[in-house]
Amino acid sequence: MLMQVIRRDDRYDYVQDGVLDSLIAAGNIVKFRRSTGWITVGTHPIREHKRDRAAKDKNENAVTFAGEYRKAYLSSLTPF
Repeated sequence: MLMQVIRRDDRYDYVQDGVLDSLIAAGNIVKFRRSTGWITVGTHPIREHKRDRAAKDKNENAVTFAGEYRKAYLSSLTPF
């Protein structure tokens, strides 16, 4: 599906919806049009890509696990 966008140089364009995420991430898109109207990148909430959200959750879980492991390890040490 083609989506109407406004590029950083104020040009109007149409792009495939699958390419929109990468253009936004690269900073090439200022606004894009949804059925509800124009969305301004950086101002309006934009849904995270599923892969990005999964990677973020995985990293947060790894940090939590490492922190809990460290606490358990340190509490198991007995002073001399």
